[in-house]
Amino acid sequence: MDSQRENQPIKVFIADDHPLLRIGLRLAFETIAAIAIVGESDNGFDTIEKIQQTVPDVALIDIDMPGLSGIPAIRVLRKAFPGMKLLALSTYNDTNYIKNAMKAGADGYVLKTIDIDSLVKLITAFHIGQPIVSPYLVNLATDMEPEAPAHERDLDSLTNREKQILKHISEGKNNKEISEGLFLSVQTVKTHVKNIFKKLNVNSRFEAAIIARESGLFE
Repeated sequence: MDSQRENQPIKVFIADDHPLLRIGLRLAFETIAAIAIVGESDNGFDTIEKIQQTVPDVALIDIDMPGLSGIPAIRVLRKAFPGMKLLALSTYNDTNYIKNAMKAGADGYVLKTIDIDSLVKLITAFHIGQPIVSPYLVNLATDMEPEAPAHERDLDSLTNREKQILKHISEGKNNKEISEGLFLSVQTVKTHVKNIFKKLNVNSRFEAAIIARESGLFE
C-alpha cells in the first residue's frame, strides 16, 4: 500500500437491518479518524445498489437481512468487486452459515459480540492485508474440505423441466409468462419454482437467477 493511501481513512459501508446497530456503529466510527462511513443500508438489494455507487474499501454485511439476505449479496459483490473486503456480520456461530459465507466470497466472518476497538483492528487488518487473530473472527477455512462449487452440485439436482423454468426466471419472466411459453398451468409453474428454490437453497427469483448466470448453464 502506498503512503498516500495509508494517510486516507478506510471507506466503510454498513449493511444491517437493525437501525440501532447501524446508528451505534456510525456514531462510534465518527470518533475514529482512520474510518470513514460512506454509506449504509438495511437489505441486500439496497446494499448492492449503494455499494456500486460508493465503492467502499470494506463492507460490513449482516448475513440475515430481509428481501435479499447477506450471503447472496456477498456473492454478487464479490464478482463485481474482486478487491473489496467483504466482512460477514452475524450473531450465529454456525458451521452452515460460515461455510455459505465462505462459498459466497466473504473475506471474514465476524461475530456481533465484537467490541468497537476490536472491529476497527479487524477492518484495518483486512484493508492492508495483515493477518490477525481475534476471538470475534471465525476461521472461514475451518473444517472445509475440497468440493465442487455449490451451484454445480445444486444445478445437478434439477430436473430438465426445472432447468427450463430456471432459464425463464433468469430472463426475468414471471410465472404467467413462463406458463404461456411452456404450455403449463400457472399453478404447475409455481410448484416447480418452489422446488427450484428448495434445491438451490434460495428465497427469491433474484438469487436463483444469480446462480443460473454464474453457472454458465444457459450460455
